[in-house]
Amino acid sequence: MRNTVMVSLSALALSGCAASAIQTATAPAADPGPTAAPYAPVIPKGTGIFAEASTLPFQAPDFSKIQESDYEPAIEQGITIQLAEVEAIANNPAAPSFENTMIALERSGAMLTRVLYVFSALTSANTNDNLDGIDTRTGPKLSAMRDAITLNPMLFQRVKTLYDARASLNLAPDQIQLLTIQYDNMVRNGANLDSAAKARLIDINGQLSTLQTDFGQKLTKGTKDGALVVKGKAALAGLDAAAMAAAERAAAERGLAKGNYVLPLQNTTQQPLLPQLTNRATRQALFEKSWNRSERGDANDTRAIILQLAALRAEKARLLGFDSYGAYSLSDQMAKTPEAALSLLESFIPALGAAQKRDAGEINAMIKAEGGKFTVTPADWDFYAEKLRRKKYALDQNEVKPYLEITNVLENGVFFAANQLYGLTFKKRSDIPVYHPDVTVYTVYDADGSELALFYFDPWKRDNKSGGAWMSNFVDQNGLTGTKPVIFNVENYTKPAPGQPALVTWDDANTMFHEFGHALHGMLSNQRYPSISGTNTARDFVEFPSQFMENFMTDPKVLANFAKHYKTGAPMPASLIAKIDKASKFNQGYALGEVMTAAMLDMKWHAAPAGTAFGTVGSYENTIMAGMAAKGLQVAQVPSRYRTSYFRHIWGGGYASGYYAYSWTEMLDHDAFAWFEANGGMTRANGQHFRDTILSKGHSQDYSVMYRNFAGRDPSVEPMLKARGLK
Repeated sequence: MRNTVMVSLSALALSGCAASAIQTATAPAADPGPTAAPYAPVIPKGTGIFAEASTLPFQAPDFSKIQESDYEPAIEQGITIQLAEVEAIANNPAAPSFENTMIALERSGAMLTRVLYVFSALTSANTNDNLDGIDTRTGPKLSAMRDAITLNPMLFQRVKTLYDARASLNLAPDQIQLLTIQYDNMVRNGANLDSAAKARLIDINGQLSTLQTDFGQKLTKGTKDGALVVKGKAALAGLDAAAMAAAERAAAERGLAKGNYVLPLQNTTQQPLLPQLTNRATRQALFEKSWNRSERGDANDTRAIILQLAALRAEKARLLGFDSYGAYSLSDQMAKTPEAALSLLESFIPALGAAQKRDAGEINAMIKAEGGKFTVTPADWDFYAEKLRRKKYALDQNEVKPYLEITNVLENGVFFAANQLYGLTFKKRSDIPVYHPDVTVYTVYDADGSELALFYFDPWKRDNKSGGAWMSNFVDQNGLTGTKPVIFNVENYTKPAPGQPALVTWDDANTMFHEFGHALHGMLSNQRYPSISGTNTARDFVEFPSQFMENFMTDPKVLANFAKHYKTGAPMPASLIAKIDKASKFNQGYALGEVMTAAMLDMKWHAAPAGTAFGTVGSYENTIMAGMAAKGLQVAQVPSRYRTSYFRHIWGGGYASGYYAYSWTEMLDHDAFAWFEANGGMTRANGQHFRDTILSKGHSQDYSVMYRNFAGRDPSVEPMLKARGLK
């Protein structure tokens, strides 16, 4: 299943400043006169481990030296330094130039970037109460810093002067793009508002920052506390030995007596053990734990926060001149408007609704044939869908796992595909300190043998790790400073018991390819300016390279290289591969439906204008779901992938009004793969073309222009519908 890219706090902190600060051309500087002293503003110097770049290879963070006590003072110093740097740019007596305004902004905030990239990685992947407390205290300060930069009138005037004169400044295309994005970003963030409106915007942004942090922390704790505890193995009938051992280990880690078992929750509505559990009461209990995890009326209940977030976002949008937060959010995306995004989503409904109704009918027939006196519920769907899959295609997921040992999938699957497409090679190293023993580090080499990037891999689920999977950076690709990217992928797979093989599911392996597609987007970036390099792109474009990479998991050459039995080394039998292929379009009404329902849930929450009377979270969600049901979706049997109360992407993860991006970019990825198939498939030449036109470009061009440069045409939704078996 598609997972999220985790946007780091530094990217958020620097949007509208260093990372978003866009440079322009050179206007002639005013003659300061013979007696004028040179402009030499005093910028404070930082102290501590983040004050200077790391001396490790690639400037990788030195986790052997970083202490938790380093973060808060480094963040506070970083804020002070960046504000001083921006003030120096804004107050420069020389006429604005691309160099003294835009490039100066791009170079600002180095210390803050370093500390926030590391801090945000840990608060997402390896947090604790102390780090959460720092996050809570520093969030409002970072929000205030962003506002101080984007709403600085003298800085905006310099940027506007350059923007207005851009046609006469002899700028390169990427410089014009950088300047345009920066100008638009400052306007979108309130630069043209009057003083009273700016004051209210600053207040709203501060509240949003605090609420979003609170939401994320409550959800992480609520998800941990919401785990299902059962007594006796009978309740867990159907689980394989590895899952049973993991449940026993989870209970022991929580200090529970022997004979207790714990099934931790993952971030999504459906839980990975539901297809195995033969005890219907346990299935129902696990589903209800998932469904109600954040609506228990305790300290981790998220509903009050959600209502505040929705109202404040709508008010912010109105303040900035937009009808809704969705309209505001999508104005700089590829889709441009909520109407365009909803049009794509709703175009799937006829085929989706029919597929869901057909699949529910088949499942109900199976239940009846087995003597069941009930019809399928969401708690039953995955269990019976898996049984139906085995019956129709003779495919048991437990047949597949022995061929998917995690290191083999990574090194001989994911890395091999990157080699075949882009000429990359990888070498594991043990000399780079990591933030957790589960993490592995690799040096990435380009086709010419030069060092390209550093890659960290963190696969196993922990209670202090956010759910899902994501990619982010410790160091950006930056043509101004010459830094090369340091990238990490984080997943949430079930860790094997000591001495047991590290086997993953087919979906897990698919996620590894997906997240490494994001990593490639960062690794292969080749831009001068960090704010338009790598994955600094729109939500409805950033998932394109990752979803595109998934296609190569099943390329015959790639599959033959990694799908080997962990004991014997025997390749996955052709008969099993054929069954997987035949089954790949099975249950697509559910698979696409849960994602699309989540996307529409997100969009409907954020399409509400300021002043909307939401009522309760539950009542508003029910109204949205009823509307989808009226259009033909089977929402009673196929629930949203995320319920409003635990939808981390949109309330705490930067995807507000953006979850539709998974479907939008899936359209792009299938269309791009169709281009590959029509032009010779997985070849180095095709890989290089994709690298040159998409992966290396960041946001240096308009997204539609980039896609046309790759494919020679605009994308079509037809390949996606065919791949999903909906056409």
